[in-house]
Amino acid sequence: MPKMIFVNLPVADVAASTAFYEAIGFAKNARFSNAQSSSMVWSDAIYVMLLAKPFFATFTEKTIVDAATHSTGHYALSFDSREDVDAVTRAAVEAGGRELYEPQDMGFMYSRAFEDLDGHGFGPFWMDPAAVEAGPPDQA
Repeated sequence: MPKMIFVNLPVADVAASTAFYEAIGFAKNARFSNAQSSSMVWSDAIYVMLLAKPFFATFTEKTIVDAATHSTGHYALSFDSREDVDAVTRAAVEAGGRELYEPQDMGFMYSRAFEDLDGHGFGPFWMDPAAVEAGPPDQA
């Protein structure tokens, strides 16, 4: 079995969150979705599981924080172009999300940031392939 990642996110409304994630380019895997959760596919190896908060609570004894008021993580998503970064951010805002700040253009990398309906943070970005090969710029 290939290595995969399933990011589990507690959400207030599974149906509304599913529509949001579909609007930004995820596909719903109906075989692993029901009224309590939606399996959202980003790639062959990356899934976001949208879990109703009561269902999410069955996986942990910890308090489920409100992602709208507490930072729970920030999930970076790579794209093939700056235009794709702009398009997904625009789609997120049009689907009810919130843009967090102005675009960040560092020349070799371009990024934006938005939150989903529950406040989970995402950072779509594009990086120049030559910069990927060269590694990070000297930070000294």
